[in-house]
Amino acid sequence: MAAPVENADLVVIGAGWYGLAAAKTYLEVHPDAKLIILEAESSVGGVWADHRLYPSLVSNNMLGTYEYSDFPMDEETWGVKPGQHIPGKVLHDYLTKYAEHFGVLQQVRLNSKVETAERGVEGGWLLRINHRPGSILARKLVVATGVASEAFLPTLEGQESFGVPLFHSKDMLQHVETLETTKLVTVLGSTKSGWDAVYAYGSKGIKVNWVIRASGHGPCWMAPPYVTPLKKWLEKLIHTRFLTWLSPCVWADADGYGPVRRFFHGTAIGRFFVDRFWAILRGDLITLNNYDSHHDTAKLKPWISPFWIATGLGILNYETDFFELVKRGNVKVHVADITQLSKGKVHLSSDEILDTDALILATGWKRTTSIKFLPPGLEAQLGLPSSKSNSNSKAEQASLTARADAEILSRYPRLKDQPEPNKMFKPLSSADPAIQNEESLSALNLYRFMVPTDAELLAAHDIAFAGNLMTITTSIVAQTQALWITAYFDGKVSPLASSASILAANPTSQATDAATEPAKQIASVRYSARLHNRFGKWRTPGGFGATIPDFAFDAMPYLDMLLVDLGLRSRRKAGFLKEVFEPYGPEDYVGIVKEWVNRQPAVEAGNTTPLDKVDKVDKVWLLNV
Repeated sequence: MAAPVENADLVVIGAGWYGLAAAKTYLEVHPDAKLIILEAESSVGGVWADHRLYPSLVSNNMLGTYEYSDFPMDEETWGVKPGQHIPGKVLHDYLTKYAEHFGVLQQVRLNSKVETAERGVEGGWLLRINHRPGSILARKLVVATGVASEAFLPTLEGQESFGVPLFHSKDMLQHVETLETTKLVTVLGSTKSGWDAVYAYGSKGIKVNWVIRASGHGPCWMAPPYVTPLKKWLEKLIHTRFLTWLSPCVWADADGYGPVRRFFHGTAIGRFFVDRFWAILRGDLITLNNYDSHHDTAKLKPWISPFWIATGLGILNYETDFFELVKRGNVKVHVADITQLSKGKVHLSSDEILDTDALILATGWKRTTSIKFLPPGLEAQLGLPSSKSNSNSKAEQASLTARADAEILSRYPRLKDQPEPNKMFKPLSSADPAIQNEESLSALNLYRFMVPTDAELLAAHDIAFAGNLMTITTSIVAQTQALWITAYFDGKVSPLASSASILAANPTSQATDAATEPAKQIASVRYSARLHNRFGKWRTPGGFGATIPDFAFDAMPYLDMLLVDLGLRSRRKAGFLKEVFEPYGPEDYVGIVKEWVNRQPAVEAGNTTPLDKVDKVDKVWLLNV
């Protein structure tokens, strides 16, 4: 008997910020659609799922900046006060209630890990779930697993005989007993999750040996919630339009202030002001953290200017002074590499041998997805990190990359002066065959960071990726991407239509005169994707920009770009002064789904996918490009 196949109008993989927003928005526009949400874990929430919520875990964000615009997190309901960082448990409950309120919670299937996604012969995606018979045929598919779902676990020599708990920081709740039973632990890694793990143990009086790899990128920048001599709320600064002008951004012209940006980044006087802003921010962080007041806190001073990072900036969201733990000796900092493990001991390249009751690995995330796309080689066609591509596509990407680099450095000369890399840098190794060669994988290459640029897939309009980026503007970006994807599925927003402005602004990206107009548009779409994805390599070399979109001050221009694509207002303040100097927040994006729906022409009853009726001609020539 053939295995049963279940049909769905839309399947969303992942039930975190991005997946829930995608499901809610699609259902709001298409209330009769059959929707399924597949979540690999035992609860919704993504990074705020139940199994990740160890004691003391709180968000970088304070009340008012980490919520959907159509589901406010008010103090009375959630018990979080203004100026307070949001506890992890509150965020999990908030996302659960959001899903319940908008009718998508009952569509979630927990413990449903998608193993394969196979391209259907006639379109759609055939999904197979772990340990379950049959499959699901999704007419449309949103992959919202994000970039922090699959832990990267390095292989360390001697770990088989280590004899004490060794685990990734995301699994701290599963090892919560170590917060009570251990007397001495080791933490490897100095990203924000590393700082959090150090604080979780150190604040309970447990001695912590903190290992920061000499062959790594160094400690991340940590900032108080309020910065600059004016003591401004950092989250608000990042979302103040005037200050976004001081950050180079290749997609920023969408905000309509191109001449202002050209002054700041294209003239010597403008660049002087830009450099002064970043110097003041760097100096303020160093002064506030007082790194040089102790020999071990001095080891926590970052190795790169904050100009060159984005989400690598963490917030000191702890109940007590983190640096006091270091000064009092609760935390000992070692800048060295782990050379091997032996029973209950960690051996360092500095020749130190550390006794330990547990080793916590704050070593980041895999670049590759856990979903196997079929047929083989489809990852490259989708624009996902891949080692497989034919010689023609490699040559095309090399040409597009050269053009993109030339444009980026022409528009933003400051980026030519890249920071000095760590000469000792060496990526962590892993025995996992899926990630052994991650350094050789291609970078992510999605249009608007969401959809493939392949002609066949553009014609189908049936797959999109939500949350394949890193930004602190999570909630607003999630809901705006969700609306853009819904419009894309419905044929109401098209990369090809958006290419007209790119063709005009970037004549070098156009095809030859002999090429057809459709070929020019496809070429423009591919160039736009390469330009935007390549930008991070130059803008955030101290972060993840070379492989994954990683931005902070550039989030507002990104939202502007998506809203312009949708035909909605990107300038949403009342008056010029408020627009330029008043911070943006979730409250400024209330009702964008209804705004967009009200702008659409009436669709005949029952037709939830106008695309099927309006783009058949386009599909013919797209498939021939």
